[in-house]
Amino acid sequence: MLFIATSLTYFLASAFMDPRSNYMSRHPHPPIASIDRSLDLANINDKTPILLRYARWLRGIVTQWNWGLSPEQAPVGPAIATRIWASVQLVTIATILSIVFGVGIGVYTAIRQYKWQDRALGSLATFFLVVPTAVLALVVVYLAISANNLLGQRIFYVTGLHSYGGGNPLLWVTDFLQHLVLPTIVMTIPGMVGYHLTQRTYLLDTMNADYVRTARAKGLTLNKAIRRHALRTSLIPTAVDVAFSIAGIFTGAVITETVFAINGLGSYFVQTINDNDINGSVAIAAFGGACTLAGALLADIFSACIDPRIRLS
Repeated sequence: MLFIATSLTYFLASAFMDPRSNYMSRHPHPPIASIDRSLDLANINDKTPILLRYARWLRGIVTQWNWGLSPEQAPVGPAIATRIWASVQLVTIATILSIVFGVGIGVYTAIRQYKWQDRALGSLATFFLVVPTAVLALVVVYLAISANNLLGQRIFYVTGLHSYGGGNPLLWVTDFLQHLVLPTIVMTIPGMVGYHLTQRTYLLDTMNADYVRTARAKGLTLNKAIRRHALRTSLIPTAVDVAFSIAGIFTGAVITETVFAINGLGSYFVQTINDNDINGSVAIAAFGGACTLAGALLADIFSACIDPRIRLS
C-alpha cells in the first residue's frame, strides 16, 4: 500500500507541479538550455517522459536511498531528516500532555455529567475549540513578551528551538525548555480539548452499557465500575485516534512552526508545494504514509492491550 500510494503521489505531483516555472518567472530568465540542465540534474524535466523519470527516481531510492534533489539542487533526504528531528522535539511533549490531560479531564467530566465542573470545563473547551491556532499562538507570544518585560529578563524565547551553543548540558536543557514552552502550550491546548470532548463522549456511551449496570447491581460503586469496566472499553477509540494521528502530528504543525520560526516538517511541506518541489513533496507524502501504517499497527496493539476480548479472538 505504501509503495502504491507513494508512486501515485509521484505521478500526481509530476502532473500538477511545474518546476520549470521557477526559472521562467525570473526576469530575465536563464537560457533554456541552462534550465533544462538544472531540471535534468534533479530528474524533474517535463521534457523527459514521466515513466523514465519515475524509473530513475525509484532506482535511486532502492539502490542508494536517494530521494532526489529540489529544483534548487538541494538534497531532499537530509533536509527532511533535519526537519523530522525538529518536529519530534516540537510535538512529542505536546502530544503526551494533550493525551494525559485531555483523557483525564474527559473522564473527570463524564463522571460528573451536567454538574458545574462538567459545564465549566465544557464551556472552556468549547471556547478553545473555536479559537484559531494562529490567534492562540499570537496571544501566547504577546503574554510571554509581556512577562519578559515585566520580569526584566528573557524567560521565554519566541523563535526557534535552540540558541545556546556552549557545551554545558544543563544550560543546553534550560535553553531548550525556554524555547519549547510556548509552542508546547499552543499545541497542547487544541489537542487536549479534542481528547477531552471525545473521551467524555466515549465514556458516557459505555457507562450506560449493560455490563456496567450489571457490575453495579452486583455491588460495585460507580467509580469502581467505571474504572474496572467502562474506562478500558472507552479508551479503545481514543487509542485508535491517537495512533492514526501520528502523521498529522508531524505534518500538521504548520501554523505553530510559522509563528515560532521553527524549521519543522510542516513548514517544509508547505515550502515544497510553493517551490514546485516534486521530489520533496513525494518524500513527505511517503513519510506520512509510513506513519499512517505504523499508526494502524499501533492501533491494533493498543486495542489488544486494553481489551482482553480482542486478545482472545
